[in-house]
Amino acid sequence: MALAEPVTVTCKGRDRMVLLSVEEYGRLKRRDRQVMTPADFTAEDIAVLENTRAPAESAAFNHEVTE
Repeated sequence: MALAEPVTVTCKGRDRMVLLSVEEYGRLKRRDRQVMTPADFTAEDIAVLENTRAPAESAAFNHEVTE
């Protein structure tokens, strides 16, 4: 069954793991590691990013950023 679609394994009524084909696992791993470069963004994407501002609450994490 797992060759055709992911199979969920449960224990005591709770989902515990998923079995899937090696091909699907490989596809998901490749997607997980996909890196985008500036060339992958449209001019509209870049404009939106340039006009994005972090909410004021994010200042609480400034100590985690090093320059």
